[in-house]
Amino acid sequence: MITPDFVVSFSAEALKMALLISAPMLGFGLVVGVAVSIFQAVTSIQEMTLTFIPKILAVMVSILFFFPWMIEMMLSYTANIIINIPNYIR
Repeated sequence: MITPDFVVSFSAEALKMALLISAPMLGFGLVVGVAVSIFQAVTSIQEMTLTFIPKILAVMVSILFFFPWMIEMMLSYTANIIINIPNYIR
């Protein structure tokens, strides 16, 4: 039987997994964004497009680097959900 506690714990686990999987890309984007902002402040270059391209490249590189780990995390989470479907129905 599905209880409110089950729904809350299931949702919390899903949010935790989403944050865990997205953390490397967000971290790389944050570090590159801060570095570009410091560079812009030091050189007084205020070009708006200068902030986007390095962040996009950093996120792409982090996806390439962390992709096997991200897939493994998603597969184990999904397999755990599918295996426990009989327990969820009770």
